[in-house]
Amino acid sequence: MLAKRIIPCLDIKDGRTVKGVNFVDLRDAGDPVELGAIYSEKGADELVFLDITATHEKRKTLSALARKIAKNLNIPFTIGGGIGSVADAEILLESGADKVSINSAAVRNSALIEDLAKRFGSQFVVVAIDARQVAEEWMVHVSGGRKMTDKKLFAWAKECADRGAGEILFTSMDNDGTKAGFANTALAHLSDLLNIPIIASGGAGTMEHFHEVFTEGKADAGLAASIFHFKEIEILDLKNYLNEKGVVVRV
Repeated sequence: MLAKRIIPCLDIKDGRTVKGVNFVDLRDAGDPVELGAIYSEKGADELVFLDITATHEKRKTLSALARKIAKNLNIPFTIGGGIGSVADAEILLESGADKVSINSAAVRNSALIEDLAKRFGSQFVVVAIDARQVAEEWMVHVSGGRKMTDKKLFAWAKECADRGAGEILFTSMDNDGTKAGFANTALAHLSDLLNIPIIASGGAGTMEHFHEVFTEGKADAGLAASIFHFKEIEILDLKNYLNEKGVVVRV
């Protein structure tokens, strides 16, 4: 059985790590390069860095940030935000990123997923999907959660996998920042539907929530931000807890 992964996520705005609730009310959480180095030392399996305003503000994620991060880490990291072409992704991968994450650009041009997978391999391509429930339907949102699309979560995730995505990073916008638990029913359905790893995001508040997301939600990785940034849960403590509960993790 593959080990479940614990992944701190660093949302970046104007070069700083920020965290909000339901994608709004952002507050500063520190320097992303420094935080990344700390997480690398404290047992994180991977890291995700997302420039949350890059698409909205029509900026590109700076390759300089990727280079700084790469110099300070000994674990894999994914970087995303404003990636709209194979050339954008290539710059970040050459700068030291292990994977790239695309979101809004994939919705606008789904062929980009195939282009990236063919150029770099599926293992380098993470498709991030932000969705919230609207009239009992999980609807996909883009531009940092600002715009609702006509795409439905499960059909879109299946298309992404079919086009060559190596992983799906699903964030429940309803759960994001609430610390009330992950959207486990939706996650379990995604896991049953797809044959690629699912990274769960949105709602982590306790160690029990991670146990639930790996058992009830069938997720391959659990991603969280504020509980790690503000030291509410230490990663090694979490891994020891999960290990005692019978969840396979790298300790």
